[in-house]
Amino acid sequence: MSRILLILTIFAVSLFAAGDANFEATKRELNVPAIIMFFIFVAGTLVITYWAAKKTKSASDFYTAGGGISGFQNGMAIAGDYMSAASFLGISGLVYLSGYDGLIYAVGFLVGWPVILFLMAEKLRNLGKFTFADIAAYRLGQKEIRTLAAFGSLSVVTLYLIAQMVGSGKLIQVLFGLDYEYAVILVGVMMIIYVTFGGMLATTWVQIIKAILLLSGVSFMGFMVLSHFGFSFEALATKAVESHSKGQAIMAPGGFISDPISAISLGLALMLGTAGLPHVLMRFFTVGNAKEARKSVVYATGFIGYFYLVIAVIGLGAIVFLNSDAGAQYFVDGKLFGGNNMAAIHLSHVVGGNVFLGFISAVAFATILAVVSGLTLAGASAISHDIYASVINTNATEEQEIRISKISVIVIGIVGVILGIAFEQQNIAFMVGLAFAIAASANFPILFLSIYWRKLTTRGAVIGGFIGLLTAVILVIIGPIVWVQVLGNEEAIFPYKHPALFSVTTAFIAIWFFSITDNSQRAKDEQKAFEAQSIRAETGIGASGAVDH
Repeated sequence: MSRILLILTIFAVSLFAAGDANFEATKRELNVPAIIMFFIFVAGTLVITYWAAKKTKSASDFYTAGGGISGFQNGMAIAGDYMSAASFLGISGLVYLSGYDGLIYAVGFLVGWPVILFLMAEKLRNLGKFTFADIAAYRLGQKEIRTLAAFGSLSVVTLYLIAQMVGSGKLIQVLFGLDYEYAVILVGVMMIIYVTFGGMLATTWVQIIKAILLLSGVSFMGFMVLSHFGFSFEALATKAVESHSKGQAIMAPGGFISDPISAISLGLALMLGTAGLPHVLMRFFTVGNAKEARKSVVYATGFIGYFYLVIAVIGLGAIVFLNSDAGAQYFVDGKLFGGNNMAAIHLSHVVGGNVFLGFISAVAFATILAVVSGLTLAGASAISHDIYASVINTNATEEQEIRISKISVIVIGIVGVILGIAFEQQNIAFMVGLAFAIAASANFPILFLSIYWRKLTTRGAVIGGFIGLLTAVILVIIGPIVWVQVLGNEEAIFPYKHPALFSVTTAFIAIWFFSITDNSQRAKDEQKAFEAQSIRAETGIGASGAVDH
């Protein structure tokens, strides 16, 4: 195993070197501090992976780190998993571009956590084993529900993964002078190493380290920005209004989301989508009991909330500093070098020089690795645990299940690299939106109703879940982003960019209708089993073992 690890590492490093050899004049000059810190991070995480690999022996170890993660550690890991490059670079870029409206995303992402805390965290831990499909399949048809849940999980994971891979390629291309293809392959190789050998334990510690580094980095940036304004947010906001070309308009709503339906729909997608993301839900099975699950959400909410508050400061700081005389060096032909998403990166150079730029660059790369590792593990568990071990081969041993999972990791990694390269020139903004829409429309309704609604049946869950999933996909395709921006049509058939308000409503109605009209004996038995499920959900009796029926 160590030989394979060494070979893959040498391969990854050689790709990095090859990228430097083909350095193009259009890219940023070679950032030596960034590369040094990058290699320190890679070396450190490989050591963690080697340590985790020796401890990962059973399926429980591989999927959930043996349930031995504390609430604080898990909260930090959830924050590390959730604070993606899209959050760090994307939201700060949106605030830099649109001011107030850029914070809509931050608020939407954050509001999903109370839903998880009060409605789901404890019951997830008590009812589940490895994946959220364990909860939905507790009293419903195993094969049908697990197939649907795996389909929904893989859809979300694939879309999210493509966006992260394209983002990582572009980010590393700008920061390190590495060719796009090499950058994507590098992320894919590192991701496969972490997950294949270290499983959830390695992934958890990579996410914890990344969260600490990212929170430290943004705290320093926020501190340096506010120090120029006597630590007055009001003074910063006033100066941002003066510096921005839109003036006072950046502090008013409507610049980014212009109508109420779009605002509500986006909010629903972010809020309910967060509660349906498979790689986030999977983290609740890594703690020992329901109390630790609740703690982990409280800690995660605190870390993520603080992060988004600081991102607002960073976004406004970017408006002030990058639109000053000193910020002129970051513009090429009147446009910000690397696009608006690089606003936070350029600001790090302004406030901390080359060394801090190197640190933030390495942290941005660590951010991507942590997120794609969590996504890959969630996708692999859907294939091995939900489909292979629960549908195809119900007599599979733990060794067989882990082997299928590791093969799945490699396949998902390769597919992610191929799709990341293929989608380089495409508008990928809709992919993240679609991932959240599917999570909100297919995963969340089934998960929520399976816990709280006695009359939910297998027929209702399967038909309604697929209708929700298809509605989300179709509305995105015929909406403005894909139909107009990607396919080049003049006018969209569906007028709204965000379909969640319609697809989530459709999913809930379809699940309700097809459940109450199901008068089969199987449906009656499933409703009777709700009592036993409720007792276990509330008490946790039997939660440490496999899902009982």
